[in-house]
Amino acid sequence: MSYLLPSEFATKMVDAGEAKLYMSTRDALIRAYMAGAILAIAAVFAVTISVQTGYPIVGAALFPVGFCILYLMGFDLLTGVFVLTPLARFDRRPGITWPRILKHWGVVFCGNFAGALTVAFLMAIVFTYGFSTEPDKVGQIIGEIGEGRTVGYKEYGAGGMATIFIRGILCNWMVSLGVVGAMISTTVSGKVIAMWMPIMLFFAMGFEHSVVNMFLFPSGLILGGNFSIMDYLIWNEIPVVLGNLIGGLALTGLTLYSTHVRTAPQRALS
Repeated sequence: MSYLLPSEFATKMVDAGEAKLYMSTRDALIRAYMAGAILAIAAVFAVTISVQTGYPIVGAALFPVGFCILYLMGFDLLTGVFVLTPLARFDRRPGITWPRILKHWGVVFCGNFAGALTVAFLMAIVFTYGFSTEPDKVGQIIGEIGEGRTVGYKEYGAGGMATIFIRGILCNWMVSLGVVGAMISTTVSGKVIAMWMPIMLFFAMGFEHSVVNMFLFPSGLILGGNFSIMDYLIWNEIPVVLGNLIGGLALTGLTLYSTHVRTAPQRALS
């Protein structure tokens, strides 16, 4: 069969989380770097399509191509390891400790950020013809996104902080369903379809993804966005990372684990 039952792919989630924690730091860093870079290219692609067509929904519909590529290549996003690696600890797999999990998260964060930042610099050169002109239309839009999603939230104070945090939760609820969705099928086409749906949803709804933001906001700063590095960290990246962690782990990882791996006793038929 090309479809795995929930009890099968839930166990596969735990196995995947354990395998990632036994990966060498070198491999984890390389895979995270490539994931951040590919997702950044996909973000540029989506914005470009939105500008060209005038319909943001078209860009959102095509954005998942980047996620599908990086997943099929075996690369890792921070949002994915947030969901999978703690399950190995909850399942009491040998040698899995919280310090080990936190170290892995740190390595993946650094790799994702380095990959996204690399693409930010490369695309800034493309948008400005080697910094010899003002940014083109796509570059201008990316700069405006960075400004709107930092000082735009800051303007509303605690309400803005709550909004960005919840958007981070909702984002990785959807993205983590894409990660798990790829485990449901044993065919490439099945994996792509299962990944595509929730990823398109998160992008179309304007939810906040920490790795996508690792590209958008440095790009905005390079291209002249009117916000600071501290604005980016406090009014975007930090609350988004925390929201992504809670959304992915609580709403996807733990729910699937608790009902498909650690099932409750079955009721007897009367």
